[in-house]
Amino acid sequence: MTRPVLGTRPEWLAKLFDAIDAKDAPWFASFISEDGEFIYGSQPPVKGREAIEAYIEQFLDSVESLSHRVSRCWSTPGAVICQGAVTYTRLDGSRVTLPFLNVFDMEAGRIGRYQVFVDPGPLFAPVED
Repeated sequence: MTRPVLGTRPEWLAKLFDAIDAKDAPWFASFISEDGEFIYGSQPPVKGREAIEAYIEQFLDSVESLSHRVSRCWSTPGAVICQGAVTYTRLDGSRVTLPFLNVFDMEAGRIGRYQVFVDPGPLFAPVED
C-alpha cells in the first residue's frame, strides 16, 4: 500500500490557485484535461474543459475577489488533496472565509477530476446588519 505524503505540494498547485484568485477562468481551465470533471460543493458535476471554464467564469462573476490559503497537502500516485481556507469578497464588499478540501484526480499531467468539498451557503446568504 502506498501511503500519502503530507506536505508534498506539486509545483502546478500554486499556479492553479493563482489562476483562481486572479479570476482567470481560461488559465484555471488550462489545468483540466479536455474531458475533465469539476464538482463544487453539492452542485452537479460539470464535464469538459470548455463547460468548466464557462461555469467558473459565471461563478467568479458572482464575487468581487477571492484568496486561497492552503494549509495542508497530501500527494499519492494519481491524486493530490489540499485543505485550506478561501476568503471571498462579495460584490457588496463584505467578506466571508470558508474552509475547503480539494481532491484532484490526475491523468496525464492534468486534472481529470477536481472536487471541491465546501459549504458555499454562507457565501450566498444575506448579509446581516
